[in-house]
Amino acid sequence: MTDSHAFHLNLLKIAYNNLLQQADFKGEDADPVNLEFLDLFASVVNAYEQHQPDAFSDGQDLIVRLVRAYPQLVPLVARDLFWLFGGECLHFMSDEEIAQFQRLDEALAEAQTQQSDIDYLQLRQAIFEPGSDILH
Repeated sequence: MTDSHAFHLNLLKIAYNNLLQQADFKGEDADPVNLEFLDLFASVVNAYEQHQPDAFSDGQDLIVRLVRAYPQLVPLVARDLFWLFGGECLHFMSDEEIAQFQRLDEALAEAQTQQSDIDYLQLRQAIFEPGSDILH
């Protein structure tokens, strides 16, 4: 079973590793501002992994900073993280994306009220890839 925390932690780590490979963040000539951004990203990953309360507000700040300072790199970060951190990050999502994530949250809440074991990844796939026939 995949829980949502493990899923999102993995996405954070993937995004961080993707950014490490970009020219802006590599080499001896890397701008100190870019390196500071990477340090902040690593801090958010660690905070989220450790279930620290500030992880969500710091994550929101991180995503907003990414969009504003590095718009060309936004595709390297999963949209799930925009939804996870919420707030101002939602301004960078389409109405369709928001509706899909809302359906996912509703399905998770329903599963919790029924106390059913749910695999987050399977539920997400069923909502985001409707032809997958995982649900029903």
